[in-house]
Amino acid sequence: MEETMDVPRARAKPRMRRIVLIGGAVIVAGVITYGLRYLAHRGPAVARSELWIGSVERSPLALGIQGQGTLAPIVFRWASAPTAARVDKVLVLPGAKVDADTVLVELSNPDAELAALNADRDAAQAEAELARLAAQLDGSTLAQESAVAGLDSDVVMAQRRSAMDTEMEKKGVIPRIEKDESVDRATQLEGRRDFEKKRLGALKRGNSAQLEAQRGQVDRLKALAEFHHKQLELLHVRAGQAGVVQQIAVEAGQTVAVGANLARVIAPDQLQAHLRIPETAMQDVAIGLHAKIDTRAGVVDGEVTRVDPAAQNGSVAVDIKLTSPLPPSARVDQNIDGTIELGGTQEVLHMPRPAIGEAHATASLFVLDHDGKAHRATVTFGRAALKDIEIASGLHAGDQVILSDTSQWQSTDVLRIE
Repeated sequence: MEETMDVPRARAKPRMRRIVLIGGAVIVAGVITYGLRYLAHRGPAVARSELWIGSVERSPLALGIQGQGTLAPIVFRWASAPTAARVDKVLVLPGAKVDADTVLVELSNPDAELAALNADRDAAQAEAELARLAAQLDGSTLAQESAVAGLDSDVVMAQRRSAMDTEMEKKGVIPRIEKDESVDRATQLEGRRDFEKKRLGALKRGNSAQLEAQRGQVDRLKALAEFHHKQLELLHVRAGQAGVVQQIAVEAGQTVAVGANLARVIAPDQLQAHLRIPETAMQDVAIGLHAKIDTRAGVVDGEVTRVDPAAQNGSVAVDIKLTSPLPPSARVDQNIDGTIELGGTQEVLHMPRPAIGEAHATASLFVLDHDGKAHRATVTFGRAALKDIEIASGLHAGDQVILSDTSQWQSTDVLRIE
């Protein structure tokens, strides 16, 4: 037999192997990139039954702005502490019907009680001083009147003696010098009497002034005592108006400062709606607009009476006066929904209000295509209605829009609708 020998094969060149490997890697990378781009443009799949879809229409629209809020009292009063005190008793509970004189809370203040006692003592002392002063001044007045009366008698006697001596001097019975002495004595007594009468008048005026000053002191101290007693009476804190107790802000044994709120009394049959309206929708709200308030137990009519000039936390407070009776179940601070009616429009583009988007704002919504996909679009809203909202730009009549909350797909621009 012929012997055969193995012929060694030639090895592949290393350069060719590297080229093949690199080419294969490029092809794989391209395939992966293409696949990723395809999947990215393809978008996540969403079941149509899970979405809320609405259509854009062109027709007249009844405009309105919605807001949430509470029923608030129009007439209410806080009963406050007249002075720093301690709460002895709380006599009523929230919900109790009260009159203006109903005592809600009893307070105590030993300092106020002591001040009232001291004021009574000072007033009594002032009255005693008035009585003593009146007696003293009466005595001095009587003494002066007595002196004047004595001088009147002396003047009369001196005048008689002067007249008699004048006659006797004419007849030559007595010398002229004796007659002149009688006349001079009568004149001196008349002058003294007139002076003492003036003293009597001045004394009476002075006595009257002293008595008037003391009476003023008595009146002042009595008024001060009355004030302290009123302060004690005010420690029995009363409602101040008829109504219902809405809130008791203290407990027995608690110490309160002067002016601290203790209890709130409201008139339960005089309520208004207090709504919070998004500040972006406030440009169409004005006083006098008609409103409807949903109390969960019925819808009542109302009218806008006040618009807060300042916004807070992205909303503006609007007060609604209720023009129709509330249902019997309505309560203060009850949650309500309100709609302020802005009137109607001509034919405009509109659609049902989406989960995301407010009047006069911009939102990003998904618009359905004919190929079973939904593409993201920027939509600008106009005015709002009760259930619909006006389209200012971004959509056309007949467009179908996803109204559901799509925040979970905020990182994608395309959805596949299945």
